[in-house]
Amino acid sequence: MNLSSPQQNEAALHAIDYWQVIKNRYGIILLTLLLVFMTAAVITYVMPKKYESEAVIEVKPRSVGMSPLGSIGSSGGTMMTTQFFGTEFEKIKSRNSLAKVVENLELVNKWNVDKETALRILKGIVNTQNIRGTDLISIRVRHTNKEDARDVTAEVARAYKAYRTEIESRYADKNLYELNKAVRDQEDKVEERRKVLATIVRTKGIIYKGQDSFYGASGVNEDQGAQNALETYNNLEQEKMQLESQINSLLKYDSDQLIVYAAGLNLPDNIIKNLYPQYLERNLQLNSLKISGLGPNHPTVKAAKEQIEGMKRQLDEGVVNLRATLQAQLNMAIDRLKSVSVRKDDTREEAIKRGLDAQDYVDAKRDFETDQELLQQMKLKQVAETITNKMPPDSIEVHDDPQISDAPVSPNVTLNLVLGAVVGLIFGVGIAFFLEYLDTSVKSLEDVERYLQVPVLAVIPKDVGILHKQSGMSPDAEAYRILRTNIEFNRKNPEDNAITVVSGGAGEGKSTTLVNLAYICAQGGYTTLMIDADLRRPRLHTFFDINNSVGLTNYLTTELMLEDVILQTPVDNLYFMPSGILPADAAGILNSRRMSELIQDVKQRFDLVLVDSPPILGVSDASVLASEVDLTMIVVQHRKLPRNMLLRVKQAVENVGGNVIGVVLNNVDVRSDSQYQYYTSYYTYYAPAESQVGPPVGGTSAPAKPQASARGNDSEMY
Repeated sequence: MNLSSPQQNEAALHAIDYWQVIKNRYGIILLTLLLVFMTAAVITYVMPKKYESEAVIEVKPRSVGMSPLGSIGSSGGTMMTTQFFGTEFEKIKSRNSLAKVVENLELVNKWNVDKETALRILKGIVNTQNIRGTDLISIRVRHTNKEDARDVTAEVARAYKAYRTEIESRYADKNLYELNKAVRDQEDKVEERRKVLATIVRTKGIIYKGQDSFYGASGVNEDQGAQNALETYNNLEQEKMQLESQINSLLKYDSDQLIVYAAGLNLPDNIIKNLYPQYLERNLQLNSLKISGLGPNHPTVKAAKEQIEGMKRQLDEGVVNLRATLQAQLNMAIDRLKSVSVRKDDTREEAIKRGLDAQDYVDAKRDFETDQELLQQMKLKQVAETITNKMPPDSIEVHDDPQISDAPVSPNVTLNLVLGAVVGLIFGVGIAFFLEYLDTSVKSLEDVERYLQVPVLAVIPKDVGILHKQSGMSPDAEAYRILRTNIEFNRKNPEDNAITVVSGGAGEGKSTTLVNLAYICAQGGYTTLMIDADLRRPRLHTFFDINNSVGLTNYLTTELMLEDVILQTPVDNLYFMPSGILPADAAGILNSRRMSELIQDVKQRFDLVLVDSPPILGVSDASVLASEVDLTMIVVQHRKLPRNMLLRVKQAVENVGGNVIGVVLNNVDVRSDSQYQYYTSYYTYYAPAESQVGPPVGGTSAPAKPQASARGNDSEMY
């Protein structure tokens, strides 16, 4: 079982849509292709023949192979950058370089032009490019004269070499001058740095003990005393905070809570810590005596109480003494903290002063050593540049001298014609898709259902004829059988049997659709009535060769009976009401009480009533009919009206209270629009033999409702 992913299905659908656009507009594509191809052929024919000569040169950066001291002697960069060849191409085609070519070859006289024109011509015919995978540059010149092409190519290479040598010499001289000046400035700067360093050593008393190592005048590390003072100060501060916390805790508790808290303090001379457990034990013994039955006046009980009270007094006195002890310790800690703070500040100021002196020395020493090292490098580079300038330049070398070309290289007939065909094809496809983008007409069932929000009842192929005039069982009839079935299943109420057929504009095939649908319904056993309510351009009578002199308008304006205006067609179960004489006010006649009564009367007499109407966007007749009947069916011609016009058609029906049952997509060219072949596949399978064609039966249609009075009163009405 082959299951494809939704992404694959969507991609395939898009490919089909693109191919569909190409099929629909292949004429425009072929015409555009032919025009562009012929244009390319004509242009190729009239283009002058041009010959090409080529010179191959190698261009090296100036620093490569020139500096005897390696990277120290770089003058124009030590490596080839990504923009190197692009820069050289511009130099080859620069005005200064090409001016030498014009002067050396006397092109002003030879070409009989002024100097500016000659320069412009040269810039247009000289082409430069890098030979792929190498450091070589190809210089090509195309000209109608093969000798001129060779001479210009050779002279361009020579002029470029002379121009580049001139630039490099001027650039090297300027660099050497600036380098000599910078060396002198750097020597002055180093001497100044040395004097500053000597001054700091003498004034600060710095003793140098090696690179990045030094001591102050005292010979000891001045920061150690400050660190010790800071540690002592932090310890005393911690002790002071602890004592303050204990004292504050003693002050916030009541007597009993205070005793409990004091018993937990681990302090020297704290009698509460030992006395409080004894006090608790005596209380337990007193409670035991009371539980054993001894009264409060018993000698043993009294003795226990006196002992407990004495211990309580001792505890209270101990708490007072403990608070005094803690306060004394706190005062001592505060005094020590003050003295240590003074010592800490003194040592810190001294340490800061020594640190600043040391930092001044370190900074001065670093600046001196840095500038001295830079001076040494600059002197080495100065020597290297001096030697480099004395060496002969060899940055450009010609490897291939230009030759005379025997065959023209332009125009390339094959390439031009192929490009013309490709461009024409691309341009034609682009125009086709652009026209498809501008085309807002209905192109698919999805367009109808997306914009109108109604179902598509049937897809009618292109060039479908009148079914009742065709012999045998035509495959075209199957589309209308599908339409009949979809109408049967899409109408919500079986009693809604009056249907008007409307369209947005003229020529969309609504009358043909109505006649063929009526014929199929009559074949299926429905007693079907066709009413030609198109009082502007009636056409239904022409399908049956019936006289149109008496009909709907006569019934609405006179006292005629239905039997006088309804005619029997040659098709069984199919009846027809012509339009009658065309009136001056068609909308006024249709929008009448008698018209409403007519619709209600024929609904009771026939199984299906189909009413033809004029285009709904042109006149108001169709809107009146849509309000009178039960359902409205819209006929839309494929690829004709824009989508916004179809929305107006639906709105026109709904604005008068009409109910749109669905849309018939008419006149679809299934040969070009392959997506509709799924809906007309019965053409492939529907091929019955002539001998099998028999009387029409209703087996393929939905069951018709019971016959109304029209079937029983045929002899009386007609």
